[in-house]
Amino acid sequence: MREILGRRRKLLFRRGGRSALLGAALHCATEWQWPVLPGVGIRPAGRQQAGARLGLGERTGRRCSCPDPECVVPGAHPFDPGLLAATTDARMVRWWWANRPDAPIVLATGGCAPCAVSLPAVAGARALAALDHFGVRLGPVVATPTRWSLLVSPYDLAELGELLHSQDWVPSSLRFHGEGGYLVLPPSQIAAGRVRWERPPLAGPAAPWLPKVATIVDALVTASTGTPDGGSRLAY
Repeated sequence: MREILGRRRKLLFRRGGRSALLGAALHCATEWQWPVLPGVGIRPAGRQQAGARLGLGERTGRRCSCPDPECVVPGAHPFDPGLLAATTDARMVRWWWANRPDAPIVLATGGCAPCAVSLPAVAGARALAALDHFGVRLGPVVATPTRWSLLVSPYDLAELGELLHSQDWVPSSLRFHGEGGYLVLPPSQIAAGRVRWERPPLAGPAAPWLPKVATIVDALVTASTGTPDGGSRLAY
């Protein structure tokens, strides 16, 4: 049974190609009721002048399709349409990806949708090992080559503020994707690389189970302590 479920997950989320992006976006929007929209995407980086400072996009050979030449999250953010356009409407999702079949899938976090906590990939692996050791049940985990994001049930700023206030120190490499934030979902491609499921959701129409942020935040803070940020401090 486990092997069958594993094959179904791969068919749903890990097939390459444009149809996989549309299929995953529709599944998130219609089956799970997660509001999504297309991300800005990436394009080949142009030739740089000698001595110019290289951002992430130039170092990876790709740059963001947005107008900002120094975009710190190339390809991995909304632009046009903006975040407020995120929807669960199947017709809109089909129209978007019919016109932009390579666009990353962006989840608008918070509200009735999942929230997330992200941290550097090295710290993420360390945190998951610690949580598994203590038998903490986890929900889906999204991974890029540089960062891992643990999906959690929706929280508000008051709840998050109380949790963080109880910490002696919160590393800047730890980022919280709550109301008004966003997260790129698999099988998107961004400048940092392919977005994948480190811990995939179970196949099926039911929305994935999500833990509360309070059950994982201590382990994430501990794992992130002393880990280099590896990028700019973001506002979400």
